[in-house]
Amino acid sequence: MTKGFYRLSILGISLMLLALMLAHPGQGQDRSSRRVIQFTGLLLTGDSLKPLPYASVWVKNTARGTTTDHYGFFSIPVYEHDTLRFSSIGYNDVYYSVPDTLTNPRYSAVQMMTRDTIHLAETVVYPWPTRQQFRQAFIHADIPSDDYDRAMRNLAHSEMRERFEQMPMTASMNFRAHVQQHADNMYYAGQSPPIRLFNPFAWAEFIEAWRDGRFRRDN
Repeated sequence: MTKGFYRLSILGISLMLLALMLAHPGQGQDRSSRRVIQFTGLLLTGDSLKPLPYASVWVKNTARGTTTDHYGFFSIPVYEHDTLRFSSIGYNDVYYSVPDTLTNPRYSAVQMMTRDTIHLAETVVYPWPTRQQFRQAFIHADIPSDDYDRAMRNLAHSEMRERFEQMPMTASMNFRAHVQQHADNMYYAGQSPPIRLFNPFAWAEFIEAWRDGRFRRDN
């Protein structure tokens, strides 16, 4: 009785596998018997005909896929009868079936992608329940100063002078002062330098420094 049950189980499983193969002849077919096609193509936007970079290219019902490069170009090996799925964020998915009548192992195609446009209903936002409350809030609102006013305050003459006096000299400024001093010494080499007592610019700097109180002695 056990042997008969075992034989019936084997027969049932064999009939089930045969039925599945007859129902899905493509699944029972060995892929090695199908030709491999090197599928290359270009993905373009349907509205502007611009390349669609970094889009997904997948072979349906498999784990094989690739992505388009910066110029929308892709290349992937596929079998005959395979179905490719092109997808990208903001675009509708497109399916492409590889034909089985190709005589060349290489195949190229240009695929257009249409935008997936979603129209949302209009939304009106009311910040205040009534017009009177909005009027009172608008009149008594403490509006901060804009970027222009803050920039003008930061660029005030007194503010810039104070920052300039407190800012130490950088390495480039020290190098420039040293080079200028060396150039002055070379310019007046072999002769006496001019007396700054009769220099009007020097007198102007002296008077300005005197007004600013730079010569005051702190007790």
